[in-house]
Amino acid sequence: MKSCDTKTPGQPQTVSPMMQHLAYQPLLPTGNKYLQQKWDKASYDLHRGKVKSAKPTINTTPPKTYSHLALKLKKEKLEEEWTRKIQRENNMLMEKISHIMRTTGGVDNRNYYDRRSLGKEKRQLELLRITKDNQMILFRLSQCRPHYNVRSWHEDWLKTVKVMDSIARYPRGANLQKGQEKPIKKRSDCDKEQKISAGPTTQSPASRVRE
Repeated sequence: MKSCDTKTPGQPQTVSPMMQHLAYQPLLPTGNKYLQQKWDKASYDLHRGKVKSAKPTINTTPPKTYSHLALKLKKEKLEEEWTRKIQRENNMLMEKISHIMRTTGGVDNRNYYDRRSLGKEKRQLELLRITKDNQMILFRLSQCRPHYNVRSWHEDWLKTVKVMDSIARYPRGANLQKGQEKPIKKRSDCDKEQKISAGPTTQSPASRVRE
C-alpha cells in the first residue's frame, strides 16, 4: 500500500520516515540502505552515550580542605599567650610607675666612678719603649766620632793656597785687598776681628761661604 503525500503550494515538502533510507548515503557499499542506516544510527547513539558518560582523565576539581589548616589552634594559642605576657608586663610597669610617683623612688642613677681606658697601660709601655730607644740613639750619636778630619782639610787648603800664590802673576793678597776694600768697611766689628786673626792667606773655604 503506497502512501500518497498531498503537496500544498507554499509549504516545504516533507519526506515520510519510510522513504528516508532512500536518501541516505552510506560510507561503505551496502546491499540494504534501510538496515545500514539503522545500524549506523545505533552505533552513533552508542557513541554519543559513551561521550556523555565519559569521565575526565585529569582531576580538575578543587583540593579537599582540611579544618586544621583553616583553623590553626596552635597559632591562636601562642598569640593568646603572647598577649597575656605583654599585658602582665604592662601591669607590672604601671605598678612600678605609680609607686615611683607616690614615693621618691628607690633607684640611684648617680655614678661615682673614674673613667678608665682599657689600653692606657699598653700605651704607657709603648711610650716608655719609644723614649728609651730615642735615648739610646741620641747616646750613640753623641758618642760617635767623625770620620773626616777637619784639621787635615785645613792643612791641605793652606798648601793649596801656597801653591796658588807661587804660580800666580800678581800677589794674591794685594788683589784681595784692592777688590774688598769697600765691603770690608761695611762689615761688623766681629767680622773685622775674624779677618785680622785669620789673614788673607789662611782663609778657609767654609769662611768664604759664610761671607
